[in-house]
Amino acid sequence: MYIQMMTLLKGLLLPFAGTSLGAACVFFMRKQMDERVQHALTGFAAGVMVAASIWSLLLPAMEQSETMGRFAFVPAFVGFWIGILFLLLLDTVTPHLHMNSDRPEGPKSRLQKTTMLVLAVAIHNVPEGMAVGVVFAGWLSGNSGITAMGALVLSIGIAIQNFPEGAIISMPLCAQGMSKGKACLWGILSGAVEPVAAVLTIWLSGLMIPVLPYLLSFAAGAMLYVVVEELIPEMSAGVHSNVGTVLFSVGFSLMMVLDVALG
Repeated sequence: MYIQMMTLLKGLLLPFAGTSLGAACVFFMRKQMDERVQHALTGFAAGVMVAASIWSLLLPAMEQSETMGRFAFVPAFVGFWIGILFLLLLDTVTPHLHMNSDRPEGPKSRLQKTTMLVLAVAIHNVPEGMAVGVVFAGWLSGNSGITAMGALVLSIGIAIQNFPEGAIISMPLCAQGMSKGKACLWGILSGAVEPVAAVLTIWLSGLMIPVLPYLLSFAAGAMLYVVVEELIPEMSAGVHSNVGTVLFSVGFSLMMVLDVALG
C-alpha cells in the first residue's frame, strides 16, 4: 500500500514539478524569450499532448471496450466529444488572454491582464491534470490493463512538456515589468490546477469505474482542443513557423516512444 501511495503521489506531482521548474527559468534567462525558442517550445508541448492523447488515452479507452465488438469505438467517440465540448464551454465562460494577444476572450471582465494570462494557461492545464488522474485511476482499479509504469510515463511526458510551458508564462510576465520572483510564482500557480484536477478525476473514477473508457477519451478530447485552439496557432504565428513544426514532431515521437517502450 505504501509503494502504491508513493507511486500515486509521484505521478500527481511530476507534472506540477515540471511547470514549477520551467517557471524558475525566469531567474536564469534573459527577460525576453526569442520568438524562435517560443515557437519551438510550444510546438514540442503540442506534439507531446497529441501523442499522449492517442497512445495513453484513446487507444486504452478502445481496448477497455473490446467486449463491445465493432462498437468498441463508441465510448471513445462519446467521451472525446464531451471533452471537446467541455473545454469549449470552459473557454467561453472564463475570461482569459492568450500569450501574444491583446484581445481577451470569454465574458467581459475587469481582471488584470496578468490574471487573465494565468487563467488561459490554467484552462490549458485542466485536461492535462484530468488525463493524469484518469490513467492513475485506471491503474488503481486493477482491472483496466493500465500499469503503474504506463501511468508514470504519461506523468513524465506531461512534466516534460510542462517545463517549457512554465517558462512561456513566467518570462513574458517578467518582460512586462513584473519582478522575477512574482513572475515565477504566477507561473507556478498556473500549474497548480493540474494536481487538483487529477485528484478530482481519481475520485470521480472511483465512484464510476465502468465509465473509465469515457473519462480516458474525455481527457483526450479536452487536450486536443487545447492543442488545436491554442498551441498550433501560437507555434505557427509569424516567422520561424517551421521550427514549431519540427519540434512538434520531436515531442510527438518522444511521447510515442516513451508510451510504447515503457508503458
